[in-house]
Amino acid sequence: MSTLVERTWATLAPLTDPEIPVVSLRELGILREVAETADGVEVVITPTYTGCPAMGQIEDDVKACLAQAGIPARVVTRLAPAWTTDWMSDAAKEKLRAYGIAPPGGTRLAESVVQFVRRRPPLDEVACPRCGSTHTVVSSQFGSTACKALYKCLDCQEPFDYFKPY
Repeated sequence: MSTLVERTWATLAPLTDPEIPVVSLRELGILREVAETADGVEVVITPTYTGCPAMGQIEDDVKACLAQAGIPARVVTRLAPAWTTDWMSDAAKEKLRAYGIAPPGGTRLAESVVQFVRRRPPLDEVACPRCGSTHTVVSSQFGSTACKALYKCLDCQEPFDYFKPY
């Protein structure tokens, strides 16, 4: 790995998601690659879902952060392979829980995207990030952002977001 690439990763390390400020873009798996080019670096970002409204802000934040550090950069949004919650670090999942968002459980990489006959197995139980109870129900498939669902804990009666597994 080149010194410029290492410097770029280090410079981008503190950048957080504009919608979830306790988790870094790298911890979420949105920052995918950094490669040295003839003109500086190319940074690849992947949205948590296609059409994520935060991607413009994320791209601007990456560009501004690198410009301030004097690193010439080009930011590329790559949609394939599609982002998956498997790219999230364990630290990110714990930070989500502490922030009041239930992190995704299990893994989804082994599942086929296209299924004609067989249905997906039921999702893992979703634990309330406040009290830990799994006595929860989905209130809406869309929470504060489209990448999260809105749940309610039937024990502590608190609503909470659940970061959907992809």
